[in-house]
Amino acid sequence: MTLFEYGDDILIDDAGLAFPEDEMLGIDLVIPDLTYLKEHREKVRGLVITHGHEDHVGAVPYLLREIPVPVFASRLALGLIEEKLAEHHMQLPEGSRVYTPGERISFGQNFVVEPFRVNHSIPDAYGLAIRTPIGTVVHTGDFKIDLTPVDGRVADLQRLAELGREEVLVLMSDSTNAERPGYTPSEKTVGLVLDRVMATASGRVLVATFASNVHRIQQVIDAAVHHHRHVAVVGRSMENTVQVALDLGYLDVKPGTLISVEEIKRYKGHQLAILTTGSQGEPLSALTRMATGDHRWVEIVPGDTVVISASPIPGNETMIYRTIDNLYHLGANVIYGIENGVHVSGHASQEELKLMLNLVRPRYFIPVHGEWRHLIRHGRLAESVGIPPENILIGENGSVFEIRPEGARINGKVTAGDILIDGLGVGDVGSIVLRDRKQLSQDGVLILVVTMDRQNHQVLGGPDVVSRGFVYVRESEPLMEELKQRVSQALAACLAQGVTEWNGIKAAVRDEASHFLFDRTRRRPMILPIIVEV
Repeated sequence: MTLFEYGDDILIDDAGLAFPEDEMLGIDLVIPDLTYLKEHREKVRGLVITHGHEDHVGAVPYLLREIPVPVFASRLALGLIEEKLAEHHMQLPEGSRVYTPGERISFGQNFVVEPFRVNHSIPDAYGLAIRTPIGTVVHTGDFKIDLTPVDGRVADLQRLAELGREEVLVLMSDSTNAERPGYTPSEKTVGLVLDRVMATASGRVLVATFASNVHRIQQVIDAAVHHHRHVAVVGRSMENTVQVALDLGYLDVKPGTLISVEEIKRYKGHQLAILTTGSQGEPLSALTRMATGDHRWVEIVPGDTVVISASPIPGNETMIYRTIDNLYHLGANVIYGIENGVHVSGHASQEELKLMLNLVRPRYFIPVHGEWRHLIRHGRLAESVGIPPENILIGENGSVFEIRPEGARINGKVTAGDILIDGLGVGDVGSIVLRDRKQLSQDGVLILVVTMDRQNHQVLGGPDVVSRGFVYVRESEPLMEELKQRVSQALAACLAQGVTEWNGIKAAVRDEASHFLFDRTRRRPMILPIIVEV
């Protein structure tokens, strides 16, 4: 999410989500912190979406629930957003609509936005030319330069060159592949490989890819039709995307090609292709459940060919390779990896990034969309094509880029960071809860229950011990008996010293138990003392 602010107007560019990192136990999604927007809600004029990927639209329902502003997006992106809002029992705010390339949309008194076409791994991807009172900002969105795109819609390089001649104040450009030399191959190269796989496979062909990669889905369907295979779509997100893309005309499918998952068993292996989710090894995805023999409709059998048509998102490698191992165990032939030609990136490599810089020729450059190392490498690419180092600004989440006619700088930060989504809870899980979950996952929990007389503060019963995820009590009776003795001694010491506050007694019990258990086991379970008053 990027905010542009001038005077009394704020324009929002994208509202995406991230997926939880390994240490975010139990978390479903991560969205941007909306604090700054909520504090300045009266200035917000609208939300412009560059394309329909989750990391650009996934937080839209959470944003609109707080600040219901008009949404402007391409036809496909708006269709995907409407589908997402329906799951939240919401509708698009009044004034929302589809934009077209080249039109100019006004937001308040200070912003005029012109979308221009770029290529990416989803149809209808756009960059934005944002005109302000002090100059034009060009935001590329996620892009690559594909001269033979699947849908025939090439990036509007001519418009970018025209913007460059008009003088661009700031370029904000996608940095995802800033470490990768050369050019990113065309999406069509994957189609040729998929066609070859369909031709040579004797059994079923299962293709796992990102549900939003409509161009890849089209090429799977085209290859299947070419080799007289029917196509079944498996996985909720894949089914939703295919349906939206069909309804809006982004997929060209001959009648009779698509079959339901229930019909799979009616066809022989060489007559079938299956499109599925699970290219990242997600535990609950369709492909992962197939690989563990846990899918209701699809069972992997010897002779199946599985194509994992995606590259691993950093951090997902272990899950993906576990799925691949399981597929091999079941007798499938698995084709994966960029080196096998079954996937190409949707992001520009170094030569395309240089071309973008040379076309736009900005005064100031801000690399965006990437890890810190990507931003640094992109900054160096900008230097190599002649952007002065002092005109290259690299910031973190929350950084305020202050652009004035006389110069540009990073001027402080606003509240930013991660809001964690756990089930229906938004932001109610923070660092303390995550710390507790991590401790529980590593060393378990031990509950100490003591019954005490409310009047004279005498111990009437216990301590009793309940262990979950620490040790099995029956197999550790000597340890538990010694723990009870140490807790009883701690209680007696408290009462002898006149400590009668329950919090003080609990703290003493917790400290004694923690020190004892660490000394005996070198583990630190979460210890919860409970005092029952009678």
